[in-house]
Amino acid sequence: MPIKPRVSVIIPTRNRSELLLIAIASVMNQTIKEFELIIVDDASEDATQEVLSSFKDERIKYIKHHINRGEAASRNTGITHAEGDFIAFLDDDDEWLPEKLRLQLNLIEKSPPIIGAVYSSFVVIDMDKGITLGEWVPKKKGDIYRDMVFANFVGTPSTVLLRKECFCRVGLFDEHIAYCLDYDMWIRISREFHFDYIETPLVKYHCHKNQISNNLEIKVKGKEALLTKYGPFFTSNRKAYSNHILDLGLLFRDQQEVGKANAAFLKAITVYPLSGSPYASLIKCLGYTLLGKGLYTKLKKVTEILSGLIRPHKSAAWKVWN
Repeated sequence: MPIKPRVSVIIPTRNRSELLLIAIASVMNQTIKEFELIIVDDASEDATQEVLSSFKDERIKYIKHHINRGEAASRNTGITHAEGDFIAFLDDDDEWLPEKLRLQLNLIEKSPPIIGAVYSSFVVIDMDKGITLGEWVPKKKGDIYRDMVFANFVGTPSTVLLRKECFCRVGLFDEHIAYCLDYDMWIRISREFHFDYIETPLVKYHCHKNQISNNLEIKVKGKEALLTKYGPFFTSNRKAYSNHILDLGLLFRDQQEVGKANAAFLKAITVYPLSGSPYASLIKCLGYTLLGKGLYTKLKKVTEILSGLIRPHKSAAWKVWN
């Protein structure tokens, strides 16, 4: 009779067979072995199935969507097929360190039931250049619900291990949110459960040119959906709400939607006039209008070089490695 797994590991994937190989290997190399690995293939058209055939392990379950349904639906498919009492996510372009599951399980199993999730530090790696950029370090634990009004303090799903009960209480991922869907989930879970973290880096977070986070259109849609869904929550803190509007404006600016960007910056100023960032962004965006695309782009590149290519994560300590 098969032994029930302690942890259900879920990897959603689409057309990333080479990266998927690394992700799967990092799960199979965990120092604990009482897990199942559920790979949800969101209608890949590459060699994903061939990659999976190289792993001969009964703990691996393969589920394929016949049409592309998106990230949230893929995560939900994995959750509904999970048999473990705990669930851990790994993005198909990330990688776990060998002690990841053991350390998190030791912590959460010794914690009271109110602790619904454990996350961790992670190192950020530029895959294209083959260099380590720095380390994202968590700083919020316990009852973090009110903190979440400012930003996603939990970060990437690849670091998180949760009680399956969390999803029974708050529901599955919102399939109407194309981006920021993890932020949405952590807000809902933090309303019902507390969070804890392990400061040791347990994940390698890979940056590369094919990341969803490089798709500005998806990011804008996700941010707008989040602001619509959590309007009352975000507006409960005017400074936080202003920051979210500012972030949306910056996305519009990067899309070269100057009118929408300026409108967002003005709204951010109206919501919270005491912050200097929306004023600075508005001035820069007006500079784009006055100087033209070519000259503005050159000046923007110079600014990025001078200020550093990495903008520290707002919601955590950031260690830049040389």
